[in-house]
Amino acid sequence: MRSTRIAPLVAISAVATLVPALTPAVASAAAPAPRRAVSIDLLKQYTQQTPRWKRCEAEAPANHQCATLKVPLDYARPGGRKLDVAVSRIKATSPQKRRGVLLLNPGGPGGPGLDMPLYMSSELPAAVKERYDLIGFDPRGVGQSSPVSCGLNEDELNWQRPYKAATFDKDVRWARTVAEKCRAKGGDVLPHLTTRNTARDTDVIRAVLGEKKISYVGYSYGTYLGAVYTQMFPKRSDRFVLDSAVDPQRIWRGMIQVWAEGAEPAFQRWSAWTAERHATYGLGDTPAEVGKTYWDLVARADREPIDVQGTLLTGDDIRGGRAMFFDVKGAAEAIAELKKAAEGAPAPAPSRRSAAPRHVPPSFARAVPSDNSDAAFWAVACADTRSWPRDPEQYRRDAIRDKVRYPLYGDFASNIKPCAFWKNGSEPATKVNNSVGALILQNEWDSQTPLVSGVGLRRTMKGSRMVTVLGGEGHGIYGSKSCADKTATAYLTTGRLPAADVTCRATPAQAQNRLDLPLPTPPGLPGLRHRS
Repeated sequence: MRSTRIAPLVAISAVATLVPALTPAVASAAAPAPRRAVSIDLLKQYTQQTPRWKRCEAEAPANHQCATLKVPLDYARPGGRKLDVAVSRIKATSPQKRRGVLLLNPGGPGGPGLDMPLYMSSELPAAVKERYDLIGFDPRGVGQSSPVSCGLNEDELNWQRPYKAATFDKDVRWARTVAEKCRAKGGDVLPHLTTRNTARDTDVIRAVLGEKKISYVGYSYGTYLGAVYTQMFPKRSDRFVLDSAVDPQRIWRGMIQVWAEGAEPAFQRWSAWTAERHATYGLGDTPAEVGKTYWDLVARADREPIDVQGTLLTGDDIRGGRAMFFDVKGAAEAIAELKKAAEGAPAPAPSRRSAAPRHVPPSFARAVPSDNSDAAFWAVACADTRSWPRDPEQYRRDAIRDKVRYPLYGDFASNIKPCAFWKNGSEPATKVNNSVGALILQNEWDSQTPLVSGVGLRRTMKGSRMVTVLGGEGHGIYGSKSCADKTATAYLTTGRLPAADVTCRATPAQAQNRLDLPLPTPPGLPGLRHRS
């Protein structure tokens, strides 16, 4: 699941037959009541498109090809406004062994996936690349797929706001302003930027590619998209790997709140790990002393911000970096350096690791608004479900309660969000409850989709199996040389799921591996070292 920026924080180390199911009327037994019947003939213009493939970029491999498809903004009105969906592919390396297509999603909501075939071609084993065309796509509203914008400024992009009585009214104004700006710029589109419609777009891609079924690897939010697809199109779901899982019963406020719930045991684990290495980090030789060192730094920064490489950090800034505690070594290094900065010692130069480049060609790409990722995130998070409270005072009460329950991050997670003022999406949320086969992969220590979230998805997908990586750290598993990779590869190449859920234990080296994919990264502390 996506984690947006906390200004000025940056990342620290630490997604047959064609037509009938595309219509809201018959997409799923769990679908809400149809708004009106849709003629199959009206959908043929989408399912029978012929993609015009061309090289995505002159500097990229020639086999990375891109095309743009058309999909209806509203599947209940397929003759109305259309959206673009940008699709990419790298063909299977062995025509003789080819099984079909493997759609890829990096997460979000709001994460572009057009480059996923390029990234995955270097991460996937040869046996998988022999059998599948690797298919990427930017979901509707994202990247090259009719990108949306709300025209948000830097302050409006900062949505991780701790609760304070003195600033709550300002936070309410911020949330209302974001919702109003988004509605003003894209009010006719935003209600249709839902996971259900992205699942329908995915099935249009399947149809256009001439496949009876799709296989799929989705990370983070991509697990929810995959789960919704299996609910809406169970007979078209082949081999689904759902990596770092979203709990469908928690979308979407609950998936933000689970960050606070998951941070507390991660902090306890970190405190114990760091206490055993007091000689290295100097933060305390018992878990209690390590914890006291951390909270003393928070209190110190609340009284007088700590200067780290020219950035003044408050106590709230430090608490906002809760995700670092899922990486015990990285967190110990960061807090040790923060302690030195508080004592007046200069912090080391920050890492200059750059973000992974976007391989989008001038000939293919359109300009993408700078706030596109955030706009798409709020569009999906707010339109997918109608469970967001509408009363600002509910958020106040929840934030006060959760700061006590989860001191690290509880008030951040439960404070007011723009969804309080968002208009309803075009449909209610999908209830995921099926027996479709799928493989769920879950690290024990995942900052964005904690273990409890993976267990929640496993509970709703009764035909699935789950691989839990004990001691595994980080968000995103398959392709990171995890102990879970072997099981996932076997499933994709043979179709055989394990007989029961599986646990494997990460080695110390595996626990420190990070997936080299453009997955959304959680925030940390500015100016401090982070490991790749």
